[in-house]
Amino acid sequence: MKITYATMNAEDEELQAAYDAGVAEARKQLGQTYPFWVGGEPRTTEVTFDEYSPIDHDLLIGSYSQASPDDVDDAVDAARAAQPAWEKTPWQERVALMRKAADMLDERMMRVSALLGFEVGKSRLEALGDVAETSEFLRYYSKQMESHDGFVTQLNALAPNERNVSVLRPYGVWAVIAPFNFPFALAAGGSIGAMLTGNTVVLKPSNRGALAALEFYRLMSDAGLPDGVLNVVTGGDAVGKALVEADVDGITFTGSYEVGMSIYNNFADRVPKPVVAEMGGKNPAIVTASADLDEAAEGVARGAFGFSGQKCSASSRVYVDESVYDDFVSKLVDFTKTLEVSNPIEREAFTGPVIDEAAVERYVSAVEEVEKSGGKILVGGEKLDDELAGGNFVAPTVATVDESSWVWERELFVPFVVVGKVKSLDEALDKANDTEFGLTAGLFSKDEAEIEKFFDRIEAGTTYVNRRAGATTGAWPDIQSFGGWKGSGTSGAGGGGPWYLRSYLREQSRTIFT
Repeated sequence: MKITYATMNAEDEELQAAYDAGVAEARKQLGQTYPFWVGGEPRTTEVTFDEYSPIDHDLLIGSYSQASPDDVDDAVDAARAAQPAWEKTPWQERVALMRKAADMLDERMMRVSALLGFEVGKSRLEALGDVAETSEFLRYYSKQMESHDGFVTQLNALAPNERNVSVLRPYGVWAVIAPFNFPFALAAGGSIGAMLTGNTVVLKPSNRGALAALEFYRLMSDAGLPDGVLNVVTGGDAVGKALVEADVDGITFTGSYEVGMSIYNNFADRVPKPVVAEMGGKNPAIVTASADLDEAAEGVARGAFGFSGQKCSASSRVYVDESVYDDFVSKLVDFTKTLEVSNPIEREAFTGPVIDEAAVERYVSAVEEVEKSGGKILVGGEKLDDELAGGNFVAPTVATVDESSWVWERELFVPFVVVGKVKSLDEALDKANDTEFGLTAGLFSKDEAEIEKFFDRIEAGTTYVNRRAGATTGAWPDIQSFGGWKGSGTSGAGGGGPWYLRSYLREQSRTIFT
């Protein structure tokens, strides 16, 4: 059974048994101490970060050595030293190595997925999707290298003795800064894109999610990646800052709008440098009078509450035609009540905890803001402190409140969606576009003219119509390119799409007279 983010159930006993075996393997790995990796060599430091599971505050995932700015510089130097030979490696050999890594990852799928469940609280389907997406990145980007013949294009000539060619070449050393919420796929995706095209990489994962990044390093090393092509430095904000300020040639960043814009505005100094940044969203879903309301309610709930809303693509605000508003809200509330919030390691869980206490506090603040502003919590609105008291569990929440409230504007990264009425699709589109974000958006409508208008007017890079599996979520390599407009993205080329590798390459025109 193929698992993607669009998979809505996994009633496959063989798969579930394999996952249970992966859980048993993963448990044996928890609580270890881990180095980071520079030039193929492990490094340990006296300063460490202890990562505890959001499922259970007493469950130690791992203890990670924290790199210093000097370690970051050493990692960049190691990547710089390895880059010329890696670029000269025929692209066909790089492709073969990536495909070997994909095959190896398939064999490790269950153990690594279970580690993500323990580490960041992903449910079984979410964790399997995270790891399976990485296999798809390895294979799809390799396919793109082949289909473009290594990005070498023969050009026309003006004279018989003239030969012209366009060659896309790597920039050199690439930094990748990855977040906690897709700790394997987002650490891997940018790194794969950079390495496959001949760049070398310094990867800095979140401390919450570091084990996943170290597992990716282990995978690539076991597949035969030369030393120095991929380096991993673990640490907090100071390490990220040091990497941004280091002598790297390009950067891929996934995280907040504020940090992403700071990198975008300050990364280049003497010369321009490419920044591939995905900076979150406040993603709208629109429900028109022609919509299938059961489909819309399930799509919004799955989009809003999958992985407890901790996706930059999460459905966070919904504009509903006033003629169907009451029916839609009733169905949304009823469906939300069916969602199982529990230990995500168990197969019954739809979703699990939020990542940390700061996320719990954002959730509580949003609930309090709705109540203070005269709105209503229609379902949810509470921390789950009974049998789940050892972790960061909160209830999926549907709210309605005046649109002057900040809950309509801020990216919350918790299981919280707000719903409002509109008189028309045009009004809904105006409100949907009234934000600095432009990552994802969804529409539920059975009217072809409405669908066409939505695609023409919506200001978002990743769009869906009538998607029951997630109104605004679930992009998959070679299925939906994932990238944002406006303040949600910088490159104009979505991850997992046909133009993504171009972000890691620059053109060199070559003319030869014989």
